[in-house]
Amino acid sequence: MRKGIRDSVNEFYSAAAIKPSESLCCAASYSKDDVSHIPKDVLDISYGCGSPVTLADIREGESLVDLGSGGGIDCFIAAKFVGRKGRVYGVDMTEEMLLKAKEASSKVALNLGYDIVEFKKGYLEEIPVEDEKADVVTSNCVINLSHDKGKVLEEICRVLKHNGRFCISDIVSDKEVPEYMTADKKLWGECISGAMKEDEFVKAARGAGFYGLQILSKTLYREIEGIRFYSITLRGYKFRKGKECVYAGHFAVYNGPYKSVLDDDGHEYPAGEPVEVCTDTVEKIRRRPYGGHFTIIGPKDSLENTAGCTPGKCC
Repeated sequence: MRKGIRDSVNEFYSAAAIKPSESLCCAASYSKDDVSHIPKDVLDISYGCGSPVTLADIREGESLVDLGSGGGIDCFIAAKFVGRKGRVYGVDMTEEMLLKAKEASSKVALNLGYDIVEFKKGYLEEIPVEDEKADVVTSNCVINLSHDKGKVLEEICRVLKHNGRFCISDIVSDKEVPEYMTADKKLWGECISGAMKEDEFVKAARGAGFYGLQILSKTLYREIEGIRFYSITLRGYKFRKGKECVYAGHFAVYNGPYKSVLDDDGHEYPAGEPVEVCTDTVEKIRRRPYGGHFTIIGPKDSLENTAGCTPGKCC
């Protein structure tokens, strides 16, 4: 069944690469400035449901991996953001899409004045990128097409660096997708059959080890037989924890505005009250997306040698 789904999706998007389909997936909104350097034939086969690259807070010099890169639109937008010192890798399983992307790549490089984009053939469940290669992983309306979303999220965690992040736009549902829909090949290609419930998607990302999960956008995509399908953009962060907690006299004070908050590790922070925290937690809450929400009090010595991180251990 899994191989059948993959083959069906591959066939569906091979056809969509050759003959653009205006009705496929929901339209992603891009600014003219973001896509001004991209050939029109790439824009014509852009089948995303959001703008994950523009919401990923990308910085110059970063390394980015885009999953299900298709004709390359999000890779080419990312190339403009990371600049000539950055790197962008697009991964897709569909030969026709990869061919289109590679043909356009030289034109994009000419327009930008530098060439930093590379396309690789591969699957979401087996990303052809080495461990801890990327600062950012993006995906635009593709993970719903996978038969094993948990494995995809684990792979995303593997290729991300410590303190790296993902930004994913995808289709989710408000109810369980019934079996007759999951057997429909056309609905698989249209990003319906493989949609997870929104809460299950977030739970799966947390289960893969990600922190600081935020839904950055949410719009209605379609409604079929009482089931609402939404396009959401979800962002999360990888943090490689140490073998054990090291307490060095640091306290975190939550600044509000809520009465209290609970973090992903189950620690509660009442507003205005100092809570003793380990050095891992200090490092974490000083960075995105927590930075600015807490005040750290305690020793001022460097945490560099006390974080207790174990290289190669994911989250």
